[in-house]
Amino acid sequence: MKQYGAEFLGTFWLVLGGCGSAVLAAAFPEVGIGLMGVSLAFGLTVLTMAYAIGHISGCHLNPAVSIGLWAGGRFPASQLAPYIVAQVLGGIVAGGVLYIIASGAAGFDVTKGFASNGYGAHSPGGYSLLAALVSEVVMTMFFLLVILGATDKRAPAGFAPIPIGLALTLIHLISIPVTNTSVNPARSTGVAIYVGDWAIGQLWLFWFAPIVGALLGALAYRLIGKEGR
Repeated sequence: MKQYGAEFLGTFWLVLGGCGSAVLAAAFPEVGIGLMGVSLAFGLTVLTMAYAIGHISGCHLNPAVSIGLWAGGRFPASQLAPYIVAQVLGGIVAGGVLYIIASGAAGFDVTKGFASNGYGAHSPGGYSLLAALVSEVVMTMFFLLVILGATDKRAPAGFAPIPIGLALTLIHLISIPVTNTSVNPARSTGVAIYVGDWAIGQLWLFWFAPIVGALLGALAYRLIGKEGR
């Protein structure tokens, strides 16, 4: 239960910190943090939580990461379901807290997106379904490569949170214009349920693509990361 509680709290922090920066601070009049600030915020949530709870639960904070670690031989199948449930619940509760905070400002309109992920008319840059699918698969694949490599027993001990956090920052710098960047079904679900409508209708992609990407990342690391020639 300590592991599941850690995943709940860690995912809560990721969604509140990352999506909160997008909703509350990205375009704040004249001093908004912009896309670079939002990207950094997501990376910092993972970096800080990795040091805070990595020794308790492994700090997955993401159903796709848990599935990828299982596929990579680093995580037992018996814990997949409770980890995913804890992560999704953490994301939903964080979305609720963010909604309460954001709705305290005059003019708040949840239908504007609330940091939800989308494609087509709901992509920040108007990118197509195919572009969104490819982006999410590829970004999640490389995220898993970084995670598996940084946490390999042959990698320098104690530094894994840094490249993992920086990788998530880089992923957001690349793909926010395409989908608002998911690579995490719990993050997507945590805000989509408060928007409803189109955000729920497009949510399937932000479960499907990250999971496919995570499996591909695990497969790639099994091929290149195994010891010996």
